[in-house]
Amino acid sequence: MTIRTIACCTDFSDNADKAVAAAGDLANRFGATLFILHVLPPVVNPVLTEAEWIPPEEAPRETILMQLQERMRERYGNTTPNVTPQFVVLDGHVSTEILAFLEERGVDLVVMGSYGLSGMGLVLFGSVTKRVSQKAACSVMIVREDDA
Repeated sequence: MTIRTIACCTDFSDNADKAVAAAGDLANRFGATLFILHVLPPVVNPVLTEAEWIPPEEAPRETILMQLQERMRERYGNTTPNVTPQFVVLDGHVSTEILAFLEERGVDLVVMGSYGLSGMGLVLFGSVTKRVSQKAACSVMIVREDDA
């Protein structure tokens, strides 16, 4: 298996941080390009019907996307020596956007944490890691939390 391109997905959880570290280590070992991805999901309130939903007006989505990219640079910019990750923020349904990115870029390996959101977020959106691992055309590495 040749690994030239690695993508790592983050939701900024501790488990995602471990996945980013593992992806950085692999990118360093293989001399691969590393993409660190975050997807801003659509705003959904399951209690409201479509007619009642009004988009929030606090900050434009473009501003939020830029802020997320900056947050990624600050958090993961110096994760691994000799690796300069490319930070990508996508907007839409999380697993759909990740799968489209993997296909468009011809990614060889995607690295993800075993879980991120918990509680109601997991119930409403399901497991992104599970969906990506079942549908991705590339290999998937799932990083698990230490049992400490």
